[in-house]
Amino acid sequence: MSDFGLDLRDAEEMIESEGTVGDVVLGVLDGETEPEHWVRNVEYGNVLVLAVDGDLNERAAGFAREVKDMGGELTHFRGFLVVSPPGVDVDTEKLS
Repeated sequence: MSDFGLDLRDAEEMIESEGTVGDVVLGVLDGETEPEHWVRNVEYGNVLVLAVDGDLNERAAGFAREVKDMGGELTHFRGFLVVSPPGVDVDTEKLS
């Protein structure tokens, strides 16, 4: 059998630094975090619950379209933006 140089320690460290698939990630949407960070988390399958500090449209402009284009959802609820990856629906039925 050939050795193809797979180093699982490096892979594990990379996964831990970026977030694990299926996590709920809490954060603050204040313009301090690069939009790519939020997109990457959604690509990994994480749900984001972001406290909105400032104008929602302005703060989410850098990643909202990309998340929607990949099939994710964005839901504003009581000062928070809930961002879910494709295949994870946000049920708002009980709010009406």
